[in-house]
Amino acid sequence: MFGIWLFVSFSNANGNMRQSFALLFTSLLGLCSCSSFPSNINIGGLFPTDSHEYDVFRFALSQHNDVPKLVPQVDMVDTGSSFAMTYAFCSQFSKGVYAIIGLYDRRTMNMLMSFCGALHVCFVTPSFPIDTNNQFVIQLRPELQDALIALVEHYKWTKFVYMYSSDSGLTVLQKILDTAAEKTWQVTSINFDTLTETAFLKVIQDLDNKKEYKIILDCELERLISILNLIAVQKKNLKNYHYILANLGFMDLNLTEFKKGGANVTGFQLMNYTDPAVSRMIQEWLEFDSKDLKSPKRRLKYTGALTYDGVTVMATAFQNLRKQRIDISRRGNAGECLANPPAPWGQGIDIQRALQQVKFEGLTGNVQFNDKGHRTNFTVSVMEFSPNGPKKVGYWNEHEKYVSTATYASILNETFGLQNRTYVVTTILESPYVMLKKNHEQFQGNDKYEGYCVELAAEIAKHVGYSYRLELVGDGKYGAKDSETKMWNGMVGELVYGKADVAVAPLTITLVREEVIDFSKPFMSLGISIMIKKPTKSKPGVFSFLDPLAYEIWMCIVFAYIGVSVVLFLVSRFSPYEWQADDEEDGTEQQNQNQNQPPSPEPNQSPNQHGQNQNQRDEKQEKQPEHTNEFGIFNSLWFSLGAFMQQGCDISPR
Repeated sequence: MFGIWLFVSFSNANGNMRQSFALLFTSLLGLCSCSSFPSNINIGGLFPTDSHEYDVFRFALSQHNDVPKLVPQVDMVDTGSSFAMTYAFCSQFSKGVYAIIGLYDRRTMNMLMSFCGALHVCFVTPSFPIDTNNQFVIQLRPELQDALIALVEHYKWTKFVYMYSSDSGLTVLQKILDTAAEKTWQVTSINFDTLTETAFLKVIQDLDNKKEYKIILDCELERLISILNLIAVQKKNLKNYHYILANLGFMDLNLTEFKKGGANVTGFQLMNYTDPAVSRMIQEWLEFDSKDLKSPKRRLKYTGALTYDGVTVMATAFQNLRKQRIDISRRGNAGECLANPPAPWGQGIDIQRALQQVKFEGLTGNVQFNDKGHRTNFTVSVMEFSPNGPKKVGYWNEHEKYVSTATYASILNETFGLQNRTYVVTTILESPYVMLKKNHEQFQGNDKYEGYCVELAAEIAKHVGYSYRLELVGDGKYGAKDSETKMWNGMVGELVYGKADVAVAPLTITLVREEVIDFSKPFMSLGISIMIKKPTKSKPGVFSFLDPLAYEIWMCIVFAYIGVSVVLFLVSRFSPYEWQADDEEDGTEQQNQNQNQPPSPEPNQSPNQHGQNQNQRDEKQEKQPEHTNEFGIFNSLWFSLGAFMQQGCDISPR
């Protein structure tokens, strides 16, 4: 009625008055349209029971009291149950929430993606990022695979182990394997979810046996804490190990046991605790008083910081929508989320665009999203665990990639920091290196001992400038590795397991010891050598020619020689080709000539005598010729000897 009255009263005015009225009327319509924007925005929440993220969610709502005010509709559910998550999601959708913030599990993330895409309901989450094109899922946690690969390249790892959880590790694993194929890396992948505690301990021991000392651990914060505890219990937190924690909460971990073992630990940190705004907000979080909180106050973890930034994203987005005068009003009941076909909410796209266009500096740095709802233009700090605690050694972002900030001055500070610590030097009683003084009961500390190693330790400490304490090894042994338990004893064991920092003793350098500890240049050489008697020359004897072969060999040769000869002799006896008749051709021809001539009687020979001689000649002609064999026993021996000596022989077998 007020607008109509103004129109009537100024209808007869001049043109200028009509123009002023038009501007005033437009302003009033703008106020009316602005008043249609809801003052209270119902937002849903899906959190596990007694979760840290839910406590931070309540704290964040108390910090954002601007118009429009965010009114929570929270359901405490089991994020791993698809049925519970579906029921809670549909319940909140039917109540008309404008957006939902919460957590998901690898077993329920596909269900949430499907509902959000079909119903156009935005889901803001600090959970692990997933590779999806669903623009209605706003992922607060940055993706870490590019920063992880850059760090591996910085350390020049070519062979390492990637141990991951199925939550987000599969995406990172695919990226690592693709890079490994290009750079010829040797990567061993192990899935946490398929291992029990006993199986995990066995895997850790197998990696130790294979000398796999470079390991990447990629899992959620709670799982990572338990795994690090198991590693420390198994004494796999020693100097030769290097762990990279693919997690954004390096400062949220308790690495005291790794400090004792001396292992290298590198990780990522999303929150910048040195930022004054972050420090102030953390202090307000600690002072936040809520009688409904059942759990005691806890340190603000990076997942809680992501939740706080998520609430800020939602509050900022709805404030921008209100300024842009975009109508996002909803009826009391939004409809059925299980309708077939699904009925998407018309204003969901406007809210999705508003959420993705938000940009501000939050607890987790620059908060900005791309068109797929993923974090972009963020920076993560690279941290290392030093004896003085966690320290920043670099940072990574999308534009500069990995940038190292470790300086030589920091290394010098650590070197001079030796003066602020008392080092434990283990040793063993061995004369004349380490001995107890005769009146050692009257002394304390290092003054009770004397010997070469005692003086050596004192000179080294004086030269370097640090304090130390001599302690005798508990079991009185030098150090050996048990073949069954694979555990070290003695001084080597105290060094390996972090009970001592240095060992000063007459300790022999061996291969197995060098695999676990480092040796200095030896201060004494034992001079072990091998001595043998100088051989005496002897004159050769008559039978020296037999020396090249054993007597058994010579006997075999002799028996073989005799055996071959005997066989040759026997074969020649049975072979018809070895027998031949005597040569009597000359005698035969002479007899033929005599037969052709008639016999003339000799003088003074009677006819009777001449007949007797003729009969004797006829008897000789009737006798058969004799056959002979050249291979007698002696000729056989001679032939075998000639063949053995590779010499010729006048006879040969036929």
